[in-house]
Amino acid sequence: MTANVYETNRPIAPALIIDSGSGGLSIWGHIRRHTPWLPTLYLADFGFYPYGDKSEREIETRVRHIVEQISERYPAQLIVVACNTASTVVLDHLRARFEQPVVGVVPAIKTAATHTKKQVIGLLATQGTVRRAYTDELIRDFASHCQVIKVGAPDLVQWGEDWVRGHSPDMTRLRAIIQPFLDAEADQVVLGCTHFPLLKPFLCQLAPDINWVDSGEAIARRVAYLLQAQQSEDRVESASHRAFYSGDRQDGEWERGATALGFSSVEQVVL
Repeated sequence: MTANVYETNRPIAPALIIDSGSGGLSIWGHIRRHTPWLPTLYLADFGFYPYGDKSEREIETRVRHIVEQISERYPAQLIVVACNTASTVVLDHLRARFEQPVVGVVPAIKTAATHTKKQVIGLLATQGTVRRAYTDELIRDFASHCQVIKVGAPDLVQWGEDWVRGHSPDMTRLRAIIQPFLDAEADQVVLGCTHFPLLKPFLCQLAPDINWVDSGEAIARRVAYLLQAQQSEDRVESASHRAFYSGDRQDGEWERGATALGFSSVEQVVL
């Protein structure tokens, strides 16, 4: 099948990346750097934002619906669920429903536990991820030798949204949120929500001795591995990136922010 792509010179089908808002842009950025030849469709599901305070049943139903709707209109060759909360709920359902590879985001607890020198690591995530049994299983499986400091910080989701719109976070409040990690002298802190890496420059400024760990690089490598047979240097310049959003029309700041990141178009979509 891959050979036919080259023989007929058909354009490469895009990857679909979805999140409840702007958080998945942190994943999208890594994917774009690893596979510059790959066109992408990014869906910010503002119509159901945020996923973190929804029930598992609501998230499963919603994500399955939007993937079905978008896939019918814009066939994709790979699906990335760029949201920790949704990934813990819907991956098995999507893989059973769609033929395309489905890649999800898992809090990088294994990575943090592997690299800690002090055996003290942190998890900075939404309340839902902090409380979820899946998170406890990751800690039990990969970080049982560590003290794990868990901090639920739902405010950071909106702060990530604000940063895409050009507004910096309140550094005093941000420092107060991460103070438990500083008090415990953690050397690795997992960013367990894809919105949070958007704030990584500010976190590094406040706590440069902490390694702020996210899953973006690992997800991008996984996507590159799954699609490596399709890489072609002469297609790099043809890759296009389109952003879509559900719900009410977004303010101009978000649209300008998405365009500045490299999206050729930003469109509202009805789901």
